[in-house]
Amino acid sequence: MGLKVNGVVFYVLTMLVALVVSRESKAVSSRSVTYDGRALIIDGMRRVLFSGSIHYPRSTPEMWPSLIAKAKEGGIDVIQTYVFWNAHEPIQGQYNFEGRFDLVKFIKEIQAQGLYVSLRIGPFIEAEWQYGGLPFWLHDIPGITFRCNNEPFKYHMQRFVTKIVGMMKAESLFYPQGGPIIISQIENEYQNVEPAFHELGPPYVKWAASMAVGLNTGVPWVMCKQDDAPDPVINACNGVSCGETWSGPNSPNKPALWTENWTTIFSLQKYGKQPRNRPAKELAFTAALFIAKKNGSFVNYYMYHGGTNFGRTASPYVTTSYYDLAPLDEYGLVWQPTWAHLKELHAAIKQSSQSLLYGTYSNFSLGFLKEAHVFQTKSDCIAFLVNFNLHGKADVQFRNKNYQLPARSVIILSQCNKIIFNTAEVTTQGSTRSSKVLQSFNDASKWSWTSDKIPDFYDGKFTNKLLDQLSTTKDATDYLWYITRYNSTSEGSNQVLHVESDAHVIHAFVNYKLVGKAHGNDQNPSATLDANFVPNKGENTISLLSVMVGSPDAGPHVERKYTGLHTVKVDGTEKHSNPIDLSNQVWSYMVGRYGEQYKIYSMEGSTRVQWRKDSLQNSRNQPLRWYKTIFDLPDGSDPVALNLTSMGKGEVWVNGESIGRYWVSFKAANGQPSQALYHVPRSFLQPSGNFLVLFEEEGGNPLEITVNTISVTNTQRNDDEHLIPGQSSYQTEYNAAIGG
Repeated sequence: MGLKVNGVVFYVLTMLVALVVSRESKAVSSRSVTYDGRALIIDGMRRVLFSGSIHYPRSTPEMWPSLIAKAKEGGIDVIQTYVFWNAHEPIQGQYNFEGRFDLVKFIKEIQAQGLYVSLRIGPFIEAEWQYGGLPFWLHDIPGITFRCNNEPFKYHMQRFVTKIVGMMKAESLFYPQGGPIIISQIENEYQNVEPAFHELGPPYVKWAASMAVGLNTGVPWVMCKQDDAPDPVINACNGVSCGETWSGPNSPNKPALWTENWTTIFSLQKYGKQPRNRPAKELAFTAALFIAKKNGSFVNYYMYHGGTNFGRTASPYVTTSYYDLAPLDEYGLVWQPTWAHLKELHAAIKQSSQSLLYGTYSNFSLGFLKEAHVFQTKSDCIAFLVNFNLHGKADVQFRNKNYQLPARSVIILSQCNKIIFNTAEVTTQGSTRSSKVLQSFNDASKWSWTSDKIPDFYDGKFTNKLLDQLSTTKDATDYLWYITRYNSTSEGSNQVLHVESDAHVIHAFVNYKLVGKAHGNDQNPSATLDANFVPNKGENTISLLSVMVGSPDAGPHVERKYTGLHTVKVDGTEKHSNPIDLSNQVWSYMVGRYGEQYKIYSMEGSTRVQWRKDSLQNSRNQPLRWYKTIFDLPDGSDPVALNLTSMGKGEVWVNGESIGRYWVSFKAANGQPSQALYHVPRSFLQPSGNFLVLFEEEGGNPLEITVNTISVTNTQRNDDEHLIPGQSSYQTEYNAAIGG
């Protein structure tokens, strides 16, 4: 009898399990993402979606849950990220999806918090990222030309994109499988470079679109800044104000998507510039205008959280801090009023989303530089009243009611008569960030130092020409030594060393003594040096340290770009009459610094060299110095940063993790460093004995470095103007950005 009961019970349980599995299978199979001319359609319903870019390698797994939660609280529906090819396949065929590069873990965290994912696979991404996200080994593939109808490039591009799509499918991460990915991107802003490839450009666009669609992800694909994106790929906009500058979708059957609404002025997040955000009211204006004027249904903020360019990942002259004044700052702290003002916009838009998605659209003039955009159904109505005037408010009449529109504003009317949001009225107090010194390093006895050797002519490998720097270093280091010798018949007379370089920084040594240094900037990246020196009679050794501050990330034919020294001359006078051209004589070269080769920035590697503790005072302000010390983890949970104001230029490591390049000696127009604080994620730290190493390239004072914690408080601040003393008017920068 017991066996029969157990058999019945087993049968019933089996049927219940089968029923549950059947229902779950039907639920998954019914999940779909399509689109029409109004919006992305998720499970048969059009959706208005607000998205925010958060790049997983620019933060840490420990930070991801908080960043995603704060984005969700701010009214974000979608997290957008690039996929970073060179981070995942640094060596051909060898993959890394661990730690900060754990893409699957990042996407699953987004899914766990109930948000969607926009996955920009590229695999060229630009993103102010090292080599535009392409692995440098591609450079050495025979016959390759990047990003065009070139078979070697297409082979490797397809291989990597297929691998990423395969990973996502294996983890059931595309929406029809039950995952959060609702849209993917192939290529990135290709239209900017397409003309340079002539007849090899258009076939590549068609191939990339066809290849992506053929991977059968079950979700739409997008190409940004590609007006002729082939069907069914959606063409999307990137820019500072897509509601004003974009021509729109290339088919009435495609929705208006904005993949990058820039939350800061990118050109100002470079060394030598003063960083600043875009005012909250301007971001809200552009987002509301895009929805109103372009029937936009997807707005992504680039970046919603910028994060940190750890290691050598930044592109030329880009600071370690990335889009710091986005709604979530570099440390993941809420930045006001941007975060709250956008949250209010999102709520106002979603309040009348049915009208936006299903209503009849109309628009008409309210007078010079003034417009109305109306979406109406039988039961609902939403109106956007727009004033484009940059300086003057406007009084308008709409449906027999009077409204006052501030300068450059959009007001949103629920039921077409009740103001529910005004882009120009920012009610949230602004953020002020402060740093608190918790530890200083002013005890010289706790520091050790060592010099990086200036190589001799016979230390390197020989060549009869000046080599391209990136081709020689394989972009594995910022540094390349060029060493040569020449004979001087003069004794005690002044000569001039003239060096021209397509790298970014030059340090010149004659007979192992520093005679000069020079660097470029983001507008003129190349460096030119003229250094006076007094040669020895007879043989002299010239050692030139060429430095890259990031590898190129944009433009056509990146694989052909020359970097490094290209002209070296010695002249007996400062006017360079009859100079001695050393460019094509015998040179030796050495890749990287000795300290890099020994990895002395790690605890194990540091034992391979002799460190000194004597005469730290005398070693300060000397070039090519390594410094090390230890420190304890600050109490509390506030983010941690190093204040490196007293240093010059170099790189910093904590417990073997590179925090990134620093360059505090490159001052902005206001006389201040572009960046003084360098983020050290708490997950990099242990309770005590944290191993701090710096390589100082120019000369600095480590005794004035401090460990700080960072906090944000809200104070009354004008959203229009200076977040940092001395910054110029935002509107001037905005006009330049849109060509106005």
